[in-house]
Amino acid sequence: MRSAEEATVAAAPDAREAFVAAFFDELQRSGVDHVCVSPGSRSTPLAVAAARCSGLRCWSHLDERSAGFFALGLARASAAPVALVCTSGTAAANYLPAVVEAHYARVPLLVLTADRPPELREWGAGQTIDQLALYGRHVRRFVELPVPEPGPGPLRYARSLACRAVAEAMGPPAGPVHLNWPLREPLEPVSDRHGAVDFAAGDTLAGVGRPSRPYAEVRIATPRVSEEQRSELVALVRGHERGVVVCGPAPPVPGLAQAVAELARKAGWPMLADATSQLRRGPHCANGPVIAHADLLLRDAEFAAGHAPEVVLRVGDTPVSKAQRLWLEAAPPKHLLLVDPDGGWNEPSHLASGVLRVDPLTLCRDLARELGEPRESEWLRSMLAADRIVGRAVTRAISAESALLEPRAVQELARLLPDVALLYVSNSMPVRDLDAFLPACERPLTVLCNRGANGIDGVLSSALGAAAAGRGPVVLLTGDLAFLHDLGGLLAAKRHDLSLTIVLLNNDGGGIFSFLPIAEYGEAVDFEDLFRVSHGLDFSHAAALFGMDYSRVQSWPEFRAAVERSMASVRTSLIELPVERDANVQHFRELVRVASLALSSGAMR
Repeated sequence: MRSAEEATVAAAPDAREAFVAAFFDELQRSGVDHVCVSPGSRSTPLAVAAARCSGLRCWSHLDERSAGFFALGLARASAAPVALVCTSGTAAANYLPAVVEAHYARVPLLVLTADRPPELREWGAGQTIDQLALYGRHVRRFVELPVPEPGPGPLRYARSLACRAVAEAMGPPAGPVHLNWPLREPLEPVSDRHGAVDFAAGDTLAGVGRPSRPYAEVRIATPRVSEEQRSELVALVRGHERGVVVCGPAPPVPGLAQAVAELARKAGWPMLADATSQLRRGPHCANGPVIAHADLLLRDAEFAAGHAPEVVLRVGDTPVSKAQRLWLEAAPPKHLLLVDPDGGWNEPSHLASGVLRVDPLTLCRDLARELGEPRESEWLRSMLAADRIVGRAVTRAISAESALLEPRAVQELARLLPDVALLYVSNSMPVRDLDAFLPACERPLTVLCNRGANGIDGVLSSALGAAAAGRGPVVLLTGDLAFLHDLGGLLAAKRHDLSLTIVLLNNDGGGIFSFLPIAEYGEAVDFEDLFRVSHGLDFSHAAALFGMDYSRVQSWPEFRAAVERSMASVRTSLIELPVERDANVQHFRELVRVASLALSSGAMR
């Protein structure tokens, strides 16, 4: 809380400074702690006001594209909105990839773009583009601000707008909000040579706001089903033994894992837990029916056909596993219910029979309470037994392979990471490897991934943003193309002294394409040049350029030592695993075959 004497608003030497100071004052009071700022002239008033606002931490970034993803990772890890400030022109356009990801992933961002005033637009003024609704439908709200004027009315507007922007970024649904700021010169702070002017004109509320709380508080009720709807759902669960709870990508929510596990146990339904669902690992695994190897189980056509569910209850977004999607498409369930408080319809197979716009935590607790004693069923025993059989067989096969290949990297990390660690994983093959081979465990592990738009861009910056949240050691598991895509983002680690362990799976190009049918066409489609994009780069130079510790490991003992060393360090470390592309593809396919043979020998078909 700041007193009137400490407030910068009432003592501002011009109307613009008062307006901008009031805005940032309310951002901080409304729950914004971090602002990512990129240098520029037109954005000077915004950058200076953010830096002067007590309680706000400013993170400076040279590159707006990396800044956007840094803010995204920071907002994900802190579960709070983060603001971005940039100058006019193409600087604002460089936020677009992060804005798109934030839109689809429902991550709260406040995008503050400086702009030329109206009289300079479309007149050839430098660094001027059309910034009106620049991000299209990828924001929750777009506002073109007025050029600041003196008086208490504009100050009350600035405060109300800040509160509203934060509320709309937090949702539901959460996402980015774009505020475009036309600013006239002079842009630098105005000297107070003639004594302060009271631009609030004696209006204390406009000048200092409400010191004990935000100017306008927005409160959202937790949505829950009615008693009638709850009775219908309980009857549905009791009437169908062959059900599953599908747990897709989701942010960490305190208590949700235990609530879902309790509901699944009472229903007698297995939990198909995506690696990014926050439900694959944790204390709830002690008694919750967690299935960790659904992707491998459902690649076996006979097992998949014999275990088609009648009811699917899904929490979280669309799962990573393609095998799981094909499983449901092959034998559509009678009921597929999506639980999404925002009413999201993330179900590309078009099989959903209902969308429950309710809080999943509340729903699971309410249903579990009414279901009573846990249901014992052959259906559940069969699924759990199959998961155990496949898990043991695949783990043995992975451990027997001494070469540096991706599946073992996942399992080595699973053993090495402490309970408080956060694992950020890149899209493409790393998240698929994680989904296939990360075992269930009672030790918790937070897993974040940019699964909104599923791109590989910005992953280094996102992981560094997560590290900036300071919630525990952060490890990034990424491929080489994703690493190269965001190489400039590493500057943030050096400039802000951030600690991050980067595990780089270097298969010299786009390894995922070797798993796709196009790889079989080879030279006929110029596969190596158009899809694989081999680069042959030495990543030690990148580590040296940005002042990082670097290890290129040649064995699993070396890998374990490098990871342990890095997590104990306050610096950012790059640990490179050279992966032989063709051997990795063959190994993955062999593990799928091992899983199928294990099911067959275990009479699980």
